[in-house]
Amino acid sequence: MASTETRDAAEEAAREPKKPSEDLAGLEAGLDALDAVPTRRTSLRDTFVRKVLPPLVAVALVLVVWQVLVWAQVTEEYKLPSPGAVWAEVSDAWYQGTLLGYIWTSVSRGLLGFLFALAIGTPLGLLVARVRFVRAAIGPILSGLQSLPSVAWVPPAVIWLGLNDQMMFAVILLGAVPSVANGLVSGVDQVPPLYLRAGRTLGATGLRGTWHIVMPAALPGYLAGLKQGWAFSWRSLMAAEIIASSPELGIGLGQLLENGRVASSMSMVFLAILLILVVGVAIDLLIFSPLERWVLRNRGLLARS
Repeated sequence: MASTETRDAAEEAAREPKKPSEDLAGLEAGLDALDAVPTRRTSLRDTFVRKVLPPLVAVALVLVVWQVLVWAQVTEEYKLPSPGAVWAEVSDAWYQGTLLGYIWTSVSRGLLGFLFALAIGTPLGLLVARVRFVRAAIGPILSGLQSLPSVAWVPPAVIWLGLNDQMMFAVILLGAVPSVANGLVSGVDQVPPLYLRAGRTLGATGLRGTWHIVMPAALPGYLAGLKQGWAFSWRSLMAAEIIASSPELGIGLGQLLENGRVASSMSMVFLAILLILVVGVAIDLLIFSPLERWVLRNRGLLARS
Protein backbone atom coordinates (compact mmCIF):
# COMPACT_ATOMS: atom_id res chain seq x y z
CA MET A 1 0.00 0.00 0.00
CA ALA A 2 2.77 2.38 0.94
CA SER A 3 4.69 1.58 -2.23
CA THR A 4 1.61 2.31 -4.36
CA GLU A 5 1.12 5.70 -2.71
CA THR A 6 4.81 6.53 -3.23
CA ARG A 7 4.61 5.61 -6.93
CA ASP A 8 1.49 7.71 -7.41
CA ALA A 9 3.13 10.69 -5.71
CA ALA A 10 6.17 10.38 -7.98
CA GLU A 11 4.00 10.22 -11.12
CA GLU A 12 2.04 13.26 -9.98
CA ALA A 13 5.26 15.18 -9.35
CA ALA A 14 6.54 14.24 -12.81
CA ARG A 15 3.33 15.58 -14.41
CA GLU A 16 3.68 18.94 -12.65
CA PRO A 17 5.23 21.69 -14.82
CA LYS A 18 8.83 22.43 -13.92
CA LYS A 19 9.98 25.89 -13.01
CA PRO A 20 12.32 27.72 -15.41
CA SER A 21 15.07 27.63 -12.81
CA GLU A 22 14.79 23.85 -12.64
CA ASP A 23 15.01 23.59 -16.46
CA LEU A 24 18.10 25.82 -16.48
CA ALA A 25 19.71 23.75 -13.75
CA GLY A 26 19.08 20.60 -15.76
CA LEU A 27 20.56 22.18 -18.88
CA GLU A 28 23.67 23.28 -16.99
CA ALA A 29 24.05 19.81 -15.53
CA GLY A 30 23.86 18.30 -19.01
CA LEU A 31 26.46 20.70 -20.39
CA ASP A 32 28.72 19.99 -17.43
CA ALA A 33 28.37 16.29 -18.12
CA LEU A 34 29.43 16.83 -21.74
CA ASP A 35 32.45 18.91 -20.68
CA ALA A 36 33.43 16.33 -18.11
CA VAL A 37 34.54 13.81 -20.72
CA PRO A 38 37.34 11.84 -19.11
CA THR A 39 40.69 12.54 -20.74
CA ARG A 40 43.95 10.78 -20.16
CA ARG A 41 47.43 12.13 -20.52
CA THR A 42 49.10 10.95 -23.70
CA SER A 43 51.73 8.36 -22.93
CA LEU A 44 55.34 8.81 -23.97
CA ARG A 45 55.03 5.89 -26.38
CA ASP A 46 51.97 7.40 -28.12
CA THR A 47 53.72 10.77 -28.40
CA PHE A 48 56.76 9.12 -29.94
CA VAL A 49 54.72 7.09 -32.43
CA ARG A 50 52.49 9.97 -33.54
CA LYS A 51 54.83 12.97 -33.47
CA VAL A 52 58.47 11.87 -33.39
CA LEU A 53 58.57 8.70 -35.46
CA PRO A 54 56.98 10.04 -38.71
CA PRO A 55 59.55 12.83 -39.29
CA LEU A 56 62.37 10.45 -38.36
CA VAL A 57 61.13 7.95 -40.94
CA ALA A 58 60.84 10.72 -43.55
CA VAL A 59 64.41 11.89 -42.87
CA ALA A 60 65.69 8.32 -43.04
CA LEU A 61 63.97 7.77 -46.40
CA VAL A 62 65.50 10.97 -47.79
CA LEU A 63 68.96 9.88 -46.66
CA VAL A 64 68.50 6.43 -48.18
CA VAL A 65 67.36 7.83 -51.53
CA TRP A 66 70.21 10.35 -51.43
CA GLN A 67 72.79 7.64 -50.79
CA VAL A 68 71.32 5.41 -53.50
CA LEU A 69 71.62 8.26 -56.02
CA VAL A 70 75.26 8.72 -55.02
CA TRP A 71 75.96 4.99 -55.44
CA ALA A 72 74.19 5.01 -58.81
CA GLN A 73 76.46 7.88 -59.90
CA VAL A 74 73.62 9.83 -61.48
CA THR A 75 75.99 12.81 -61.68
CA GLU A 76 79.53 13.78 -60.82
CA GLU A 77 80.59 13.49 -57.20
CA TYR A 78 81.42 17.20 -56.89
CA LYS A 79 77.83 18.02 -57.88
CA LEU A 80 76.13 15.55 -55.52
CA PRO A 81 78.19 14.80 -52.40
CA SER A 82 77.29 11.85 -50.22
CA PRO A 83 75.55 12.27 -46.86
CA GLY A 84 78.82 11.23 -45.26
CA ALA A 85 80.67 14.10 -46.94
CA VAL A 86 78.08 16.59 -45.68
CA TRP A 87 78.29 15.10 -42.20
CA ALA A 88 82.07 15.49 -42.33
CA GLU A 89 81.52 19.18 -43.13
CA VAL A 90 79.24 19.45 -40.09
CA SER A 91 81.85 17.77 -37.90
CA ASP A 92 84.64 20.06 -39.14
CA ALA A 93 82.56 23.18 -38.44
CA TRP A 94 81.68 21.84 -34.99
CA TYR A 95 85.25 21.02 -34.00
CA GLN A 96 86.44 24.38 -35.33
CA GLY A 97 83.84 26.11 -33.15
CA THR A 98 82.20 27.92 -36.07
CA LEU A 99 78.97 25.94 -36.47
CA LEU A 100 77.01 27.62 -33.67
CA GLY A 101 78.42 30.98 -34.74
CA TYR A 102 76.96 30.58 -38.23
CA ILE A 103 73.56 29.75 -36.75
CA TRP A 104 73.54 32.44 -34.07
CA THR A 105 74.59 35.21 -36.47
CA SER A 106 71.55 34.59 -38.66
CA VAL A 107 69.05 33.62 -35.96
CA SER A 108 69.79 36.68 -33.81
CA ARG A 109 69.36 38.98 -36.79
CA GLY A 110 66.23 37.22 -37.95
CA LEU A 111 64.47 37.22 -34.56
CA LEU A 112 65.39 40.82 -33.77
CA GLY A 113 64.27 41.98 -37.20
CA PHE A 114 61.03 40.03 -36.82
CA LEU A 115 60.36 41.71 -33.46
CA PHE A 116 60.83 45.10 -35.13
CA ALA A 117 58.44 44.02 -37.90
CA LEU A 118 55.93 42.91 -35.26
CA ALA A 119 56.14 46.27 -33.48
CA ILE A 120 55.56 48.15 -36.75
CA GLY A 121 53.17 45.82 -38.55
CA THR A 122 50.68 45.37 -35.67
CA PRO A 123 49.63 49.01 -35.22
CA LEU A 124 49.80 49.50 -38.98
CA GLY A 125 47.46 46.57 -39.52
CA LEU A 126 45.02 47.87 -36.92
CA LEU A 127 45.07 51.30 -38.53
CA VAL A 128 44.41 49.87 -41.98
CA ALA A 129 41.66 47.58 -40.70
CA ARG A 130 39.81 50.20 -38.67
CA VAL A 131 40.15 53.40 -40.74
CA ARG A 132 38.55 53.31 -44.18
CA PHE A 133 40.59 56.16 -45.63
CA VAL A 134 43.85 54.53 -44.55
CA ARG A 135 42.75 51.19 -46.00
CA ALA A 136 41.89 52.79 -49.32
CA ALA A 137 45.24 54.59 -49.39
CA ILE A 138 47.65 51.99 -47.98
CA GLY A 139 45.88 48.64 -48.38
CA PRO A 140 46.80 48.09 -52.06
CA ILE A 141 50.38 49.19 -51.37
CA LEU A 142 50.73 46.61 -48.59
CA SER A 143 49.43 43.88 -50.87
CA GLY A 144 51.85 44.93 -53.58
CA LEU A 145 54.79 45.00 -51.16
CA GLN A 146 53.87 41.53 -49.92
CA SER A 147 54.08 40.12 -53.44
CA LEU A 148 57.37 41.88 -54.19
CA PRO A 149 60.38 39.50 -53.89
CA SER A 150 62.47 40.39 -50.85
CA VAL A 151 65.69 40.13 -52.82
CA ALA A 152 64.65 43.23 -54.77
CA TRP A 153 65.20 45.35 -51.65
CA VAL A 154 68.83 44.30 -51.14
CA PRO A 155 70.51 46.57 -53.76
CA PRO A 156 68.73 49.79 -52.70
CA ALA A 157 69.26 48.95 -49.02
CA VAL A 158 73.00 48.51 -49.63
CA ILE A 159 73.17 51.84 -51.48
CA TRP A 160 71.14 53.69 -48.84
CA LEU A 161 72.59 52.19 -45.66
CA GLY A 162 75.83 50.45 -46.64
CA LEU A 163 77.06 46.99 -45.66
CA ASN A 164 75.98 46.83 -42.03
CA ASP A 165 73.33 45.35 -39.77
CA GLN A 166 70.99 48.29 -40.40
CA MET A 167 70.82 47.22 -44.04
CA MET A 168 69.93 43.68 -42.95
CA PHE A 169 67.15 44.89 -40.67
CA ALA A 170 65.77 47.19 -43.36
CA VAL A 171 65.46 44.26 -45.77
CA ILE A 172 63.78 42.14 -43.09
CA LEU A 173 61.29 44.89 -42.25
CA LEU A 174 60.38 45.50 -45.88
CA GLY A 175 59.77 41.79 -46.31
CA ALA A 176 57.91 41.03 -43.07
CA VAL A 177 55.87 44.13 -42.15
CA PRO A 178 53.35 43.78 -45.04
CA SER A 179 52.67 40.15 -44.11
CA VAL A 180 52.12 40.94 -40.43
CA ALA A 181 49.86 43.90 -41.24
CA ASN A 182 47.82 42.04 -43.87
CA GLY A 183 47.40 39.05 -41.55
CA LEU A 184 45.96 41.30 -38.85
CA VAL A 185 43.70 43.06 -41.37
CA SER A 186 42.38 39.69 -42.50
CA GLY A 187 41.77 38.64 -38.91
CA VAL A 188 39.93 41.86 -38.05
CA ASP A 189 37.75 41.54 -41.16
CA GLN A 190 36.62 38.11 -39.93
CA VAL A 191 35.51 39.34 -36.50
CA PRO A 192 31.71 38.88 -36.22
CA PRO A 193 29.89 42.24 -35.98
CA LEU A 194 27.96 40.85 -33.00
CA TYR A 195 31.17 40.88 -30.96
CA LEU A 196 31.74 44.55 -31.75
CA ARG A 197 28.15 45.50 -30.88
CA ALA A 198 28.34 43.56 -27.63
CA GLY A 199 31.61 45.26 -26.78
CA ARG A 200 30.15 48.72 -27.41
CA THR A 201 27.15 47.83 -25.26
CA LEU A 202 29.50 46.92 -22.40
CA GLY A 203 31.51 50.10 -22.86
CA ALA A 204 34.48 48.56 -24.68
CA THR A 205 35.15 51.26 -27.24
CA GLY A 206 38.29 52.83 -28.66
CA LEU A 207 41.55 51.32 -27.46
CA ARG A 208 39.72 49.29 -24.82
CA GLY A 209 37.51 47.68 -27.46
CA THR A 210 40.53 47.02 -29.66
CA TRP A 211 42.43 45.32 -26.82
CA HIS A 212 39.57 43.32 -25.29
CA ILE A 213 37.35 42.58 -28.32
CA VAL A 214 39.08 43.05 -31.66
CA MET A 215 42.51 41.59 -30.95
CA PRO A 216 41.31 38.38 -29.20
CA ALA A 217 38.71 37.74 -31.91
CA ALA A 218 41.23 38.40 -34.71
CA LEU A 219 43.93 36.23 -33.12
CA PRO A 220 43.73 33.27 -35.57
CA GLY A 221 44.22 35.48 -38.63
CA TYR A 222 46.86 37.53 -36.82
CA LEU A 223 48.79 34.38 -35.92
CA ALA A 224 48.69 33.24 -39.55
CA GLY A 225 50.12 36.62 -40.52
CA LEU A 226 52.87 36.23 -37.93
CA LYS A 227 53.87 32.86 -39.34
CA GLN A 228 53.98 34.25 -42.84
CA GLY A 229 55.83 37.31 -41.60
CA TRP A 230 58.52 35.14 -40.01
CA ALA A 231 58.87 33.14 -43.23
CA PHE A 232 59.29 36.37 -45.21
CA SER A 233 61.76 37.82 -42.72
CA TRP A 234 63.87 34.64 -42.75
CA ARG A 235 63.93 34.50 -46.54
CA SER A 236 64.70 38.22 -46.75
CA LEU A 237 67.63 37.78 -44.38
CA MET A 238 69.03 34.84 -46.35
CA ALA A 239 68.81 36.86 -49.58
CA ALA A 240 70.58 39.80 -47.95
CA GLU A 241 73.34 37.60 -46.52
CA ILE A 242 73.92 35.91 -49.87
CA ILE A 243 74.19 39.14 -51.85
CA ALA A 244 75.84 41.48 -49.34
CA SER A 245 79.09 40.23 -47.81
CA SER A 246 81.45 42.12 -45.56
CA PRO A 247 83.84 41.19 -42.72
CA GLU A 248 81.86 43.53 -40.48
CA LEU A 249 78.70 41.47 -41.02
CA GLY A 250 80.24 38.17 -39.96
CA ILE A 251 79.36 34.84 -41.52
CA GLY A 252 75.74 33.82 -41.28
CA LEU A 253 73.99 30.93 -43.00
CA GLY A 254 73.38 32.89 -46.19
CA GLN A 255 77.02 33.93 -46.39
CA LEU A 256 78.05 30.32 -45.70
CA LEU A 257 75.94 29.26 -48.67
CA GLU A 258 77.61 31.87 -50.87
CA ASN A 259 81.07 30.82 -49.65
CA GLY A 260 80.29 27.25 -50.67
CA ARG A 261 79.30 28.42 -54.14
CA VAL A 262 82.48 30.49 -54.54
CA ALA A 263 84.61 27.55 -53.38
CA SER A 264 82.63 25.08 -55.56
CA SER A 265 82.11 22.99 -52.42
CA MET A 266 78.73 21.28 -52.68
CA SER A 267 79.18 19.76 -49.24
CA MET A 268 79.35 23.27 -47.77
CA VAL A 269 76.38 24.33 -49.87
CA PHE A 270 74.36 21.36 -48.61
CA LEU A 271 75.45 22.13 -45.05
CA ALA A 272 74.14 25.70 -45.34
CA ILE A 273 70.86 24.55 -46.89
CA LEU A 274 70.30 21.96 -44.14
CA LEU A 275 71.04 24.49 -41.40
CA ILE A 276 68.64 27.02 -42.92
CA LEU A 277 65.97 24.30 -43.07
CA VAL A 278 66.62 23.14 -39.50
CA VAL A 279 66.35 26.67 -38.13
CA GLY A 280 63.06 27.24 -39.94
CA VAL A 281 61.58 23.99 -38.62
CA ALA A 282 62.86 24.65 -35.09
CA ILE A 283 61.31 28.13 -34.94
CA ASP A 284 57.99 26.73 -36.09
CA LEU A 285 58.03 23.88 -33.55
CA LEU A 286 59.24 25.97 -30.62
CA ILE A 287 57.25 29.18 -31.14
CA PHE A 288 54.39 29.05 -33.63
CA SER A 289 53.08 25.51 -33.08
CA PRO A 290 52.60 26.05 -29.31
CA LEU A 291 50.87 29.36 -30.03
CA GLU A 292 48.51 27.67 -32.50
CA ARG A 293 47.68 24.92 -30.02
CA TRP A 294 47.00 27.51 -27.32
CA VAL A 295 44.64 29.47 -29.58
CA LEU A 296 42.78 26.35 -30.73
CA ARG A 297 42.51 25.00 -27.18
CA ASN A 298 41.11 28.27 -25.85
CA ARG A 299 38.46 28.16 -28.58
CA GLY A 300 37.49 24.58 -27.80
CA LEU A 301 38.86 23.29 -31.11
CA LEU A 302 41.56 21.12 -29.58
CA ALA A 303 41.01 18.53 -26.88
CA ARG A 304 43.13 18.77 -23.78
CA SER A 305 45.42 15.81 -23.27
